[in-house]
Amino acid sequence: MSRSSIPLYLLVPLMSLLLLSSLCSSHEGLAPGCHLYPFNVTIHSDRRSTCRGTHLVYACVGYCESSAFPSRYSVLVASNFTHNITSASRCCTISKEAKVKVRLDCPRGRHHDEIEILTARACRCDMCRKSRY
Repeated sequence: MSRSSIPLYLLVPLMSLLLLSSLCSSHEGLAPGCHLYPFNVTIHSDRRSTCRGTHLVYACVGYCESSAFPSRYSVLVASNFTHNITSASRCCTISKEAKVKVRLDCPRGRHHDEIEILTARACRCDMCRKSRY
């Protein structure tokens, strides 16, 4: 079978697996799936970093199962035969969040500001939505 004769619906899952394997290798030591990942964030009060503070926060990282399959005939007809692949995508996203206060320390003890930022408290695989990313 020549390369050009491989149906598109077979290439999509293969390409997804290749992408997924490259992403997984970049996060060595992480468990598979969707989970909390800690990192330090540093906040600056202005471009000169007059006041700044650091805090440990969490993000949701990892992957979720997604699939692609040939569209049903009714979908093909409704799309004038242009939507031949249907995908069911799930993304790793925040399911619970919390506000944390970051104290901004200024030089020579001038003043101490606090700013609230969000951090993830729990993650889950959910329907991918454009507005989240």
